[in-house]
Amino acid sequence: MRALTVVPEQPGSLRVDTVPDPRPGPGELLVRGLALGVCGTDKEIARGEYGWAPPGRERLVLGHESFGQVLEPVGDFAEGDLVVGVVRRPDPVPCGACAAGEFDMCRNGRYTERGIKEIDGYGSELWTVEADYAVRLDPRLRDVGMLLEPTTVVAKAWEQIQRVGERAWFEPKRVLVTGAGPIGLLGALLGVQQGLDVHVLDRVTDGPKPRLAQALGATYHHEPVEKVLGALEPDIVLEATGVGSLVFDAMAGTGSYGIVCLTGVSPTGRSLTVDAGTVNRELVLENDVVIGSVNANLRHYRAAADALGRADLGWLAGLVTRRVPLDKAADAFEATGDDVKVVLDLAGER
Repeated sequence: MRALTVVPEQPGSLRVDTVPDPRPGPGELLVRGLALGVCGTDKEIARGEYGWAPPGRERLVLGHESFGQVLEPVGDFAEGDLVVGVVRRPDPVPCGACAAGEFDMCRNGRYTERGIKEIDGYGSELWTVEADYAVRLDPRLRDVGMLLEPTTVVAKAWEQIQRVGERAWFEPKRVLVTGAGPIGLLGALLGVQQGLDVHVLDRVTDGPKPRLAQALGATYHHEPVEKVLGALEPDIVLEATGVGSLVFDAMAGTGSYGIVCLTGVSPTGRSLTVDAGTVNRELVLENDVVIGSVNANLRHYRAAADALGRADLGWLAGLVTRRVPLDKAADAFEATGDDVKVVLDLAGER
């Protein structure tokens, strides 16, 4: 079979290889890969910035935004079911969080991740997954099932926001989402589903991003963040860019008892001048909270599947702005101006 592979920490090593077909072990499903979402993490690994091959191997099968169809079922799964594989596996020790099923909160860093850290990913024509780490999708999501994994990221973020807010009386009204990429727009989707007044901020002024935000029922902004924050004073900021200056602006720009949830990962090596005293004063005197959120556990996968199942299919399809056949996978790693979500077609013609 064909698979998208890379040598971690070696720039320029991305290629489509022919590798042996996988054989499912006990309790594992055999799945025909249908599609694979490409995200910033995949691009960083392809650039050689990080990544870990399976022990004893040089190359890693890339891809964690999976979507496929069951060929050989196990347990409650049936042949033909549409499934997504969970990305992270708990550490073998395990730490207290992993032992409790909260492996997205692993405390010792010994977790593994499909397509990222020490386990082959889902970027292949066939793959296997333990039945306990597979999530079934509604058949109506056949064209957009690869959006589940990024939706799990914001499902967790919203869960964490709710948990923090409920330390006291909590009835948020307005949320600002910074960034109109897949994470930002899916985060806005979940905010709309909660009945919140959702605002989305991004730099672009035309193309699919403003249209998608507006079609969702959100208000789209492209003005400077200080102006938007000053006008809105949002109860919640869901930060999805990782831009350092935006992070600190958001921390200082919420309403009283505001919550800022960071989902974007900032690059290192860039310095900012910050009035730390003012930031600290506002956080303390207004009971504000800043939290980071990454990855997802099984609970978040199920919540995300439910959210996608309730979403408008036409809107979800609009997030996928480019589909690339597997044999031209390198094209999916080259950005274009109008990209929102780029998807690799794993089941197309050779």
